[in-house]
Amino acid sequence: MSDFPPIASLRSFEAVARLGSVTLAAKELHVTHSAISQQIKTLEEMVGVKLFIRQGRGVQINEEGRLYALQVREALNHIADATRLVQVKPRKQELTLAMVPSFGCHWLLPRLARFRAKYPLITLRIQASLTVTSLQQEGIDIAIRMGQGNWEGSESHYLFSDELIVVAAPGFNGGVLPATPAEIAKSHIIFSMESWKTWCMNAGLEKEIVPDGLCVNDSNIIIEAVRLGKGIALERRSLVQDAITRGELVQLTSITAPYPWPYWLVTAQSTEVKPEVTLFKAWLEEEVAAWRRAVSAVESNQP
Repeated sequence: MSDFPPIASLRSFEAVARLGSVTLAAKELHVTHSAISQQIKTLEEMVGVKLFIRQGRGVQINEEGRLYALQVREALNHIADATRLVQVKPRKQELTLAMVPSFGCHWLLPRLARFRAKYPLITLRIQASLTVTSLQQEGIDIAIRMGQGNWEGSESHYLFSDELIVVAAPGFNGGVLPATPAEIAKSHIIFSMESWKTWCMNAGLEKEIVPDGLCVNDSNIIIEAVRLGKGIALERRSLVQDAITRGELVQLTSITAPYPWPYWLVTAQSTEVKPEVTLFKAWLEEEVAAWRRAVSAVESNQP
């Protein structure tokens, strides 16, 4: 005997038990009289118990049927309630992202509108922090980090490598911008935590440019100071390329230096992956591919 009768048989049985008529049950369920009779016959055969007493062309529910009908009716009501609940309140789609503030502000944020347009039902929560935290403990679905990609308890997917370029505002120094490595070295520089050593070697300078004057440990402040014309800076291309494209900043020279820490997309090691994570990863890969193409085009056009 099966423990799971067909739902059609249960609905037909419950309707006849409640209405006391096969004809009325058929009318309520929008099926034929014979279809109701066949469903009840199927149910009685499956449970091995007669549920109705046949009286001529009519039926009368017996005691076993009455008790069974009460339980079936309650179960069907639960199913109906669950269906209404899932229709009114579908599963909440949320995605929590963690990243350093500078990357979130200057690279990801300008692109997020495309993700929102593609997946408007997904709620994005961004946690911007310089601290590397445990993804599972903090409830973070995805992190975008810089480093070697070997964080414990996580899986890392390589995104792209960055480079350091020298930038200034178009109006810096009255619009007379330094063009040669020697002129750059003599300019007012806003120093970050990045070393100029490799850039100076690539530029052929005998003397390394070392911090002297204003030194800031936050790229957001540095980029804003440069945009306001307060000086020039050596910054990651990922953070300034969009501003260059908009004409807010200018790359002073094609001489660059590799940035030592690639970007990685990091998720916690888990057997279950949220659908939102899969969608975001696929979207991000498309954006990174477009970023790489744009950077290649810029580099090929640099004098």
